[in-house]
Amino acid sequence: MLTRHMVLNTLGAGTLVPIYPSPRLCPVAERRVRRPAAEGTSRPGLRGGGSPAQPADSMSDMETLQQLSEEYRNSIPTDLREARPFEWYLAECYDDPKVARNAHQRVADMFDFYGTEYDERTGVMEYQLASEDPLDDGENTFYGREVHEAIHEFVNKVKSGARGLGPEKRIKLLLGPVGSGKSDFDRQLRRYFEDYTARDAGRMYTFRWTNLRDVLRDQDPDDDTVRSPMNQDPLVLLPQPQRDRVLEELNERLDAPYSIRNEQALDPASEFYMDALLDHYDDDLQAVLENHVEVVRLVADENKRRAIETFEPKDKKNQDETELTGTVNYSKLAVYGESDPRAFDYSGAFCHANRGIFSGEELLKLQREFLYDFLHASQERTIKPKNNPRIDIDQVIVGRTNMPEYRDKKGDEKMEAFNDRTKRIDFPYVLQYEAEAEIYGKMLRNADVPDIHVEPHTLEMAGLFGVLTRIIEPDGGQVSLVAKAKAYNGETDEVEDVDVRKLRDEAEGAADIGEGMEGVSPRFVGDEIAEAIMDSMHRDREFLSPLTTFNHLEENLENHGSIPQENFERYHRYLELVREEYRERAIEDVRNALAYDIDEIRRQGEKYMDHVMAYIDDDTVEDTITGREQEPDEKFLRDVESHLDIPEDRKDDFRQEVANWVSRRAREGSSFDPQDNDRLRRALERKLWEDKKHNINFSALVSSGDLDDDERSAWIAALREQGYSEGGAKEVLEFAGAEVARSEMEG
Repeated sequence: MLTRHMVLNTLGAGTLVPIYPSPRLCPVAERRVRRPAAEGTSRPGLRGGGSPAQPADSMSDMETLQQLSEEYRNSIPTDLREARPFEWYLAECYDDPKVARNAHQRVADMFDFYGTEYDERTGVMEYQLASEDPLDDGENTFYGREVHEAIHEFVNKVKSGARGLGPEKRIKLLLGPVGSGKSDFDRQLRRYFEDYTARDAGRMYTFRWTNLRDVLRDQDPDDDTVRSPMNQDPLVLLPQPQRDRVLEELNERLDAPYSIRNEQALDPASEFYMDALLDHYDDDLQAVLENHVEVVRLVADENKRRAIETFEPKDKKNQDETELTGTVNYSKLAVYGESDPRAFDYSGAFCHANRGIFSGEELLKLQREFLYDFLHASQERTIKPKNNPRIDIDQVIVGRTNMPEYRDKKGDEKMEAFNDRTKRIDFPYVLQYEAEAEIYGKMLRNADVPDIHVEPHTLEMAGLFGVLTRIIEPDGGQVSLVAKAKAYNGETDEVEDVDVRKLRDEAEGAADIGEGMEGVSPRFVGDEIAEAIMDSMHRDREFLSPLTTFNHLEENLENHGSIPQENFERYHRYLELVREEYRERAIEDVRNALAYDIDEIRRQGEKYMDHVMAYIDDDTVEDTITGREQEPDEKFLRDVESHLDIPEDRKDDFRQEVANWVSRRAREGSSFDPQDNDRLRRALERKLWEDKKHNINFSALVSSGDLDDDERSAWIAALREQGYSEGGAKEVLEFAGAEVARSEMEG
């Protein structure tokens, strides 16, 4: 007979064999049948899970419901329904030690499970549960370098905690302005944890006490079977020395960068049952486990408050610590009495989050005294309910807060202990305007958008405005604010002399907390895009253009509650910068439509390269008309280069750069084509435009009566090839025509 006394006093003497030290000694190890893992399916009932097969059109509504119900029942893995003996679980652990992981280890593995992609340029690991959202077909994809850097930092802290390096004893505090993605990421984290724990790779187990009334005569009939109140791992049923022997063997089999540890004590109610049952069976632990313990699958479920808990502060004046740690179960007081641990209700948020994730919304809005419970929950990983013993917990504690609350608590000396137990993870706004545009595009994709065409540059220019309000203006005036935004966006050709790293370092030094932690939120811009869409529909405009969006941003900028009044003038100035950028892009699009000639661009490109090579080699070039040898045409070369704003003292560098590009392509067996070099192509396009624009009546673009219908139709068709709708093409023709005509008159 294996007794608790024997386990505690003879372990390590070399004579005692663990209960089931390996699968071969487990009575059920050889007879159990492993069910194949259904990795391709997610748990039924989860948001975004696999959809059941569509019923045939001929089926009645009742038949359809019956089929869906049957498919739902059949899709639930058998493992979620069956209760198993403890010895089965021990064998399962030996077969796959990861089953016994703690919360940090399971969450860390979850991020890798859904796929990763390392960006060598930025040194950031992108996790596909955020960058691709495979469960929901990209519906909740995250965009922007800053967000993925924050997620990368979060996962690093979780993985460090998985190794026991310290962050497992800290609160992961997501800090950022409103609308920066903190809540969306936290929601994504919980969503994927639900799915992961329903899969074979992420499975975890807990236990329940059974047949208690056979031994405990005062046990409430409703409590004959009692689930582990804290959803603890079944290994906690083993005394610590015995458990350590088992864990030692599990770690020898474990293929992971961490070691599995478990030093938790049984929760008070389970400890009560264990003591009572051991007394009944004369300390025969094996009899207790065989007769009164069943192992069951534990799947995280936020709605059921199982291994995931979201805690939201309610009335600031009536905050009660029992919301976190639990309280007395008054319905059981009359049955068991006040001091009986069976009369405690494990209803606190920390209790429900055990084995999984605790998510604290607006955490720093809580009263200082209320936050004291987080000190023990994080550092000691215990909670202390009122008039009850301490309870061990195992969970990833995540908090979210905005900038005002963080500044308030950071300056509070009485919050020193709490601040020391937090790991701040900054979630700034996105600082690449094309990534910001992707956020608005996602908003439109996920909504029931009217049949309306979004014109080119609309979302990008809205994103550029948002980014301009968030980045720190460069010092010295050598780099404009728009140029900095383009550099952040990766447009190195446009701003080749800008040192992005230096700009970021300067901004970090100048910012209060960090660049991107202030400015307008994507929600504000998204709301104005939505208003602009509805306004366009009301005016029978079947397209959304940048001009309409600009008008709505300008009109409502001062009516938004989250934008401080002292920023109004600056933000209006930024909006004018965006208008100017759009003006350039609109003219560029019209230029392509009116004057683009690919054959002429190729001829001009070949001529440019002939003269460049002659210039570099200090040679002559043959005149295509006279056939005579002549010096390189410096006026022609500078005419092309001026359209890229290349100064005189940088012309040699640019010419050598283009010559090296041509030589490299020649070695690779590729012929010269100016279309393949973005900078050269852009310069040639602009030169061609300058050569032809004097023959275009821009005033006629504004007044359709002065323009030949066939010619206007051809230009509209050319713009439609660039992605414009017919109405949008007409608008941009008139807008660009008016702008060019005005500049011609002013010139």
